[in-house]
Amino acid sequence: MIITITGTNSYLVRRRLGELVSKFVAEYGELALERIDAEEADLSTVRDAVSSLPFLSNRKMVVVRNLSALKPSPEQIEQIISSITNSTDVVFYEPITDKRTTFYKILKSKTKLEYYQDLDSRELAKWLASEAKNLDAKLSLADANFLVDRVGTNQAILANELEKLLTYKSDVHREDIELLTEPTPQSKVFDLLDAAFSGDKKRALKLYEEQRIQKVQPQAILAMMAWQLRLIALAKHAGQRRADEVASDIGANVFPVSKAFGLAEKIEDKKLKILTSEALDIDVRGKTTSLDMDEALKTYIVTI
Repeated sequence: MIITITGTNSYLVRRRLGELVSKFVAEYGELALERIDAEEADLSTVRDAVSSLPFLSNRKMVVVRNLSALKPSPEQIEQIISSITNSTDVVFYEPITDKRTTFYKILKSKTKLEYYQDLDSRELAKWLASEAKNLDAKLSLADANFLVDRVGTNQAILANELEKLLTYKSDVHREDIELLTEPTPQSKVFDLLDAAFSGDKKRALKLYEEQRIQKVQPQAILAMMAWQLRLIALAKHAGQRRADEVASDIGANVFPVSKAFGLAEKIEDKKLKILTSEALDIDVRGKTTSLDMDEALKTYIVTI
């Protein structure tokens, strides 16, 4: 077996690596496993490891992390792969890989490549419901969607939250999620902007107050709003490009970019420029004068 695991979804990449290693060790033992971090080795070390015969075992596994850090030439990559013995399983673990590179294309053609990309909010909700079912527990799709909206789209965090919820009880409902989890500021600020753009000033101000009660500072809220205004601007000028393509280009998670695409439909270019300029003005005055940031942001939210 010669396999490459990579992708933007670090949680699923690490999980898949753990599955491969655990299965191999269970059959052949820990001594048959060799790990190489290419950032602390050289190409000859990697080549020697994959070409040598197993010791005290019928097979061995070599896990090579971040081979791309050594910047191997196409010839060197192919030489390493061609030198792998029939009694050796090799896993190339690449946390970050650019699909456009020759390195990626060679691994795709010469190894079994598994690419794990970030899941959007709907996919994450389905995944949570499926994970609960696999553990003989219950989490409805509606409640799974609520969990994603509440704590965000980091899959590792969602996995931890699900584990916590299932430790509490096996039949999880919305009230359990509200009791045992904390809403993420970023997710709520998106909701704040959505409410403001929709003309629901009362809800927008309520969401702002909730952030302040949770001791999120006005400067932090403004920073999150500025980041989201940037995403909205990118969405408005994306042309025919999809949200996942824009997210890939800027190195962002697809979930907030998808939300930005929705918000972009509610605001005109001229208004977006004004809001961006006003946000910058608040930021500058907040750092250089005795401006009351709370009052300034409340006024800003109402004017949206």
